[in-house]
Amino acid sequence: MTYRIKVPPRTLPVDEAHLVSGLEHWVLGLQKYRWSIIVGCVLLLLMGGGLWGVFWYEAQNASKAQELEREATLHLFARTGSDSQKAANNLKEAIALYKRVLEEYPRTPTAPLVQFSLGNAFLQANDLDSAIDAYKRFISTYGSNTSLLGLVHQKLGYAYLLKGDADQATKAYRAIVDMPGALNRDYALFEIARLEENRSRPDEALKQYQELMKAYPNSALTSEAAVRVKVIEAKKTSEPTSTVSPPSATVPSKPSKP
Repeated sequence: MTYRIKVPPRTLPVDEAHLVSGLEHWVLGLQKYRWSIIVGCVLLLLMGGGLWGVFWYEAQNASKAQELEREATLHLFARTGSDSQKAANNLKEAIALYKRVLEEYPRTPTAPLVQFSLGNAFLQANDLDSAIDAYKRFISTYGSNTSLLGLVHQKLGYAYLLKGDADQATKAYRAIVDMPGALNRDYALFEIARLEENRSRPDEALKQYQELMKAYPNSALTSEAAVRVKVIEAKKTSEPTSTVSPPSATVPSKPSKP
């Protein structure tokens, strides 16, 4: 008697069947939406290429701006000996190059430094009005650049002093004092105190000198401020208390070069 072995019908496991079914659905979905997928991929490629193009263009502009700034600075600080005409030509060339950077590449990382250097070049050329305009333009355009902002106000105050406008100079220095984290607040306090002293306002001058001595005991200006405090206090004690004489007009001393 023979026995017949029954072979069970071959069926896919449940998980494998689900996998095959999912793959079939995925392939059908690709076929159904293939044009939408192709268009999406093309758009992604175009966007990626566009972003790369923008970054490449900005990098090229930044490189060109740096080259022009370097060339201008070389002209500005070139030593010409006793040839005053050559020095004047170098200064003009530096100013022209700085202006070119600001006109062609105003949004590059080099532009704030160039704007500051342009003001310094005008100051060196004794063109005070142009220097003041350049510094003001920095404040209005690149005022968020805190690393240079304090120096810009310092140079602006110095330009106003050379022009003889003590009020505007005081405002420029006061802006430094009110600026959080400014590294040249000691210098600004000292200049404000000197201006107040020259205006025959000893009490206000003492206040600024003393604030400088208290806030910045290690500053190079502290020792000079201490001397000025002693001089002012000596003058106040030597004045007669019964009669008050009008303050004599004093000629402002030449501002210290920043």
